[in-house]
Amino acid sequence: MAEDTWFVRNAAEVRWFDRGPRGKAGYLEPEDAGFPQVGINLFVLGPGEPMAMYHWEADQEDYLVLSGEALAIVDGEERALRRWDLVHTPAGVPHVIVGAGSGPAVVLAIGAREHQAGEGWGGYPVSDLAMKHDASSLEETNDADVAYARFPGRQAVEFEEGWLPS
Repeated sequence: MAEDTWFVRNAAEVRWFDRGPRGKAGYLEPEDAGFPQVGINLFVLGPGEPMAMYHWEADQEDYLVLSGEALAIVDGEERALRRWDLVHTPAGVPHVIVGAGSGPAVVLAIGAREHQAGEGWGGYPVSDLAMKHDASSLEETNDADVAYARFPGRQAVEFEEGWLPS
């Protein structure tokens, strides 16, 4: 799929990855060409599963809870989230989303891409609050390999019915 061609994709038909203790992720972008301006992904997070490590980016990111419950840890504060809550994080604001409640949370993540390439993309500050949810790098870094070193890599998986609400 070329980036300048419109299309429709069903979330059950996109590339899905099992990220171990960080839930599952569905990449809504075409495999052969990522969207140049905006990244769009779905995450299915069990209770206590962090979507990412606490981080900031040079571009804004937004998260919409489609089902279930989650926690937003933003700029050192924790906020409970429920279905239809939107979290907006401006450029430079550290944040992470963590699954909460008694079942899975499905979260739509959308992020700008203007400054994603290169050294100034963002970073992973250390956060005691995020660490309580196993969602902080052990050391301040801008290297994802360092921030995620204690987690297994993602594994491609087939979509399973029941991951997304009907």
